[in-house]
Amino acid sequence: MASAALPLPHGVSPDRAEIYRLRYLIAFAVTLASVLELIDTSIVNVALPHMMGNLGATLEEIAWVSTGYIVANVIVLPLTPWLADRFGRRNYYVGSIILFTIASYFCGNATSLEGLVAWRVIQGIGGGALIATAQAIMFDIFPVHERGIGMAIFGIGVMVGPSLGPTLGGWITDNYNWPWIFYINLPLGAFAALACWRLVPEPSQRVQRSSKVDWLGIALLIIGIGALQILLERGESKGWLDSAEIRTEILIAIFGIVGFIWHELTTPHPIVDLRVLKNRQLSAVVLFGSALGMALFASVFALPVFIQRVLGYSAETTGWIILPGSIASAITMALMGRLVSKIDVRWSIAPGVILFFWSMVLHSRLTAESGPPDMLLLLVLRGIGLGMIFPPLSQAAVADLKPYQYGQGTGLFSLSRQLGGSFGIAIVASLISRFSEHAYEGLRAHVSAGDPAATLRMDAITLRFMSLGNTAEMARLKAMELLDLTIRRQAAVVAFERIFLIMGVAFVLALPLLALFKTGRIRGSGKPNAAH
Repeated sequence: MASAALPLPHGVSPDRAEIYRLRYLIAFAVTLASVLELIDTSIVNVALPHMMGNLGATLEEIAWVSTGYIVANVIVLPLTPWLADRFGRRNYYVGSIILFTIASYFCGNATSLEGLVAWRVIQGIGGGALIATAQAIMFDIFPVHERGIGMAIFGIGVMVGPSLGPTLGGWITDNYNWPWIFYINLPLGAFAALACWRLVPEPSQRVQRSSKVDWLGIALLIIGIGALQILLERGESKGWLDSAEIRTEILIAIFGIVGFIWHELTTPHPIVDLRVLKNRQLSAVVLFGSALGMALFASVFALPVFIQRVLGYSAETTGWIILPGSIASAITMALMGRLVSKIDVRWSIAPGVILFFWSMVLHSRLTAESGPPDMLLLLVLRGIGLGMIFPPLSQAAVADLKPYQYGQGTGLFSLSRQLGGSFGIAIVASLISRFSEHAYEGLRAHVSAGDPAATLRMDAITLRFMSLGNTAEMARLKAMELLDLTIRRQAAVVAFERIFLIMGVAFVLALPLLALFKTGRIRGSGKPNAAH
């Protein structure tokens, strides 16, 4: 019967035959765990008001529920290759899923703010391993000519997860209660852990690590990346450089990151091998990944804010509005998975960036009167553009690396994307406030008592309120409040118009990095007869 089995494709050795046959099941299990981690970065945001009431916390205090998770997540990201090599990739990955799932239970069961934040940090430690390790697993289980398919499967989760979070969180919070946004992880996490334990293989090439632990490197990484992430999360609410806390965190971040880089480049046994960045292509991909993170996370953050604050839709409805873009992204990634091994990836990434820019131009034309039909085309274009970028860029990250370097490459690429997203969200949050205030002052200057159009508008609104039974004085006061609200709404439209254009232009400015790519093809692609 063995002789009747289908022949293995080039590059798949007989001892990896079973892994190859189960590659789609492995990809599904690994992607499921990653999607759970990504959803939990945004699912709590819509439930924060409910948590404030239940736990008796202020808005600033409850924000640590989100900040603690993201900070832990980002700190663990660059450590994942070392931890996976030290404990075994399958053991580390499954252990991280179990830690994430157990922490989810205790998050939902928390009765105090301190307990919830502590378990969110532990949940972030477990979740931080899932993204980078998942990419390394995908590169290992799919042969060279099929890696685009693996990245497409994984990329669908990366794109859909952040978009699905607010929708799912809003629906669960409205229909059940906020603890269930954590309890939903329990059955799915248990299934993912069991499936990964049974299916995920160890790497085809193991890296020999020293028994010495780089404790100084770990400490500097935690100090530097932790301080950087905290200041990005809290900078806007604290007034950036006006706050002594933020100034202190900037100094700590500089000390930690500079010290970490110097130490890792000089120690013989680094916790994160930054020397791999000597590879020109990986360095270019890491920089481009930062731009991708800014474009992805900033747009995922900005558009829902516009839809809810300016257009007045609920979080659940906002999710349904955004869904077609996620579907378009998923379909595009599925197609790119088949094509990416046959083309120079730069010819996919560049048009994808242009499509994203075009989408941002259309975003900037939205008005206070726009509805869901007006957003369909621009969201589909955005989804197609990002779908054309992510799988090829993930491929380019390791295209010029040796197999034993894949873990370091995917770890640094994931870190750059996450930090780029944090910078993007911080910048957008700051610009929304500043641009809105600037536009409000400009619009209000044209609405004065001496302006005939403003006077007519005020008189008409006042008469409308009087017809509803208000006194002349009360009607006039309500008319002024309504007019001020209208001005602020239009000011927000102007602010978002500028923000969307800035996001599009910023991503286009990253295109010259493609010229630094050493190769636009996967190692071994296009050469089916070459040695793997």
